[in-house]
Amino acid sequence: MAGVKRTFDYIIVGAGSAGCVLANRLSANPANRVLLLEAGGPDTRQEVRIPAAFTKLFKSEQDWNYTAAADPASGTPAQFWPRGKMLGGSSSMNAMMYVRGHRSDYDGWRDHGNPGWGYDDVLPYFRRSEQYAGGDSEFRGADGPLHVGGLRSPNPLTNVFLAACDQRGMARNPDYNGANQDGFAPTQVTQKRGRRWSAADAFLRPALGRPNLTIHTGAHATRVLFEQQVAVGVEYRMNNEIVQAHAEREVMLCGGAINSPQLLLLSGVGPAGRLRELGIPVVHDLPGVGQNLHDHPLFCVTYECTRPITLAGAE
Repeated sequence: MAGVKRTFDYIIVGAGSAGCVLANRLSANPANRVLLLEAGGPDTRQEVRIPAAFTKLFKSEQDWNYTAAADPASGTPAQFWPRGKMLGGSSSMNAMMYVRGHRSDYDGWRDHGNPGWGYDDVLPYFRRSEQYAGGDSEFRGADGPLHVGGLRSPNPLTNVFLAACDQRGMARNPDYNGANQDGFAPTQVTQKRGRRWSAADAFLRPALGRPNLTIHTGAHATRVLFEQQVAVGVEYRMNNEIVQAHAEREVMLCGGAINSPQLLLLSGVGPAGRLRELGIPVVHDLPGVGQNLHDHPLFCVTYECTRPITLAGAE
């Protein structure tokens, strides 16, 4: 049974990249009462701050520790999928590489019936959000809260690799988040003074002093509450108690590509037949929920280095 019930204007589920931004933007209006729910805890471990230590967060309490099933059709084995479970979400445990995506990705969203999501539509928001070390331009912003720039101490092998690309006639790209994405370039990262700069650093911490923003960590959302087909609140577990929070305006799911559709399914929004098989009452038959995930596998090529200039001895 549900225990305490609280009322807000907006409820945000998930304090990852999207949730931190929304909490900042919405609470900037003092008239809005905003609740931000995060299933994990704070982002205080030192491994969050140290860029080279991010893999030490894998399979820890700060990681949802998902495993994707094997795909016999493609021969792909089961894959470990790290997902951040703390303030900042995956922006607090990823490799910090800043890659916006290709223009055609956004234009494809627009062309498939999502007006306002084309590249030219979203570019002003990218520029507004970032503080790019290379300065302001047609494609980049220099006054936003998210610090983006090159590595402060690139490995000597980086320049050797880029020189080899030059020798092979491969084009260098001065800014792969600029006019085009093709070519070779050093990685841009979300760091400040050599430390991770997560979405929590950029967007959430500046808003912590606002009295109209409530943040609950250790708050695991279990279902969205509906009246008819209108989302009116969220039920969540916190401190061994079931809590219901009511949203007078909107409920926003920011749990990422895995947790947001999962919560919709648990709440009765998804393919009706499958929900009934699992004993979940159907609120809305929406077959696409939980389908069509596009992953971006990363393949690493590792070489042995004969000089002591790598991070192999960083411990």
